Amino acid sequence: MLSTTTRTRAPAATRQAAQLAKAAIISANASPQQAGLHLRLAATHYCHGCRSFSTTPAAQLKDFFPAKDTHLIQTTPPAWPHPGYTMEEMKAVVPAHRKPRTFGDWVAWKTVRFARYWMDKATGMDRAQQVDKANPTTAVEADKPLTEAQWLIRFVFLESIAGVPGMVGGMLRHLGSLRRMKRDNGWIETLLEESYNERMHLLTFMKMCEPGWFMKLMIIGAQGVFFNGMFVMYLLNPKIVHRFVGYLEEEAVHTYTRSIKELEEGHLPRWSDPNFRIPDIAVQYWRMPEGHQTMKDLLLYIRADEAGHRGVNHTFGNLNQKEDPNPFVSKFKNHKEKPNPSLKTAGFERDEVV
Repeated sequence: MLSTTTRTRAPAATRQAAQLAKAAIISANASPQQAGLHLRLAATHYCHGCRSFSTTPAAQLKDFFPAKDTHLIQTTPPAWPHPGYTMEEMKAVVPAHRKPRTFGDWVAWKTVRFARYWMDKATGMDRAQQVDKANPTTAVEADKPLTEAQWLIRFVFLESIAGVPGMVGGMLRHLGSLRRMKRDNGWIETLLEESYNERMHLLTFMKMCEPGWFMKLMIIGAQGVFFNGMFVMYLLNPKIVHRFVGYLEEEAVHTYTRSIKELEEGHLPRWSDPNFRIPDIAVQYWRMPEGHQTMKDLLLYIRADEAGHRGVNHTFGNLNQKEDPNPFVSKFKNHKEKPNPSLKTAGFERDEVV
């Protein structure tokens, strides 16, 4: 369903030529049923068992969203510049799980587990690639690693969904603020920035792959169901929605932690190749310094983002939805430091931040 392409920082014509020349198949042992597609070869010098994850021939690969060339505008910077992380902060992120404490928590957790089950099925994950089912969001050991293609499918699908809740929550809180003629106390901006950040994750991975028609249909269907479900649930019980997103982000942290581990262990050779270049959009958005622009660095940055969303939403799920201010943008009394959601895996309790 996806074919991966190497990206370079050369001019457009050279970059396109490099894409076509380097379009390659990632997994030599991908199953025919993976993602429900009949897949086609992308390069003739690979074995017949190699398969592509795209319905588009290699000769038609193109930049999905090239920069718009105008007479006056040179570049358009991100609306929300990324705050950045230190390497110590990124390496301190760990998978974790907040055990459900209420019925609403249990509903949110089981909904995420249901979605995870079908995502595993859709991406062709077999039993040997599964982690310990007793600790699904913390265990990262499996008998068999995933391929780069499987990881990209999971990344693209996950990020296309993860960008929805923040937009729904921010939109409804914005309308509520207008309707009630009251301040929102900082929630709207954080939720919209979260949605924007997730979209930047997706755009980054879209520079590395090209989805086929089946993936596009899956995303359209999932987004339609997910948006409307989030919309109704946020009107009825926003605390459950924030808890759901907290659990969803636990899955995201687990996903990126496992992919980093498999990359470090040498199971993803293409991404560990010194010649592999991550997209320019990632370097610019995260302001990645020279010497720290590898695929591993990219995954570390994205995992840190997901850890922040995990802590923020678990905290929001503990607060009074109508009255409490957003502690992550507030200035505290007595010179108290602003809370760091990335390292508070289960979120802050209300009495810790309000």
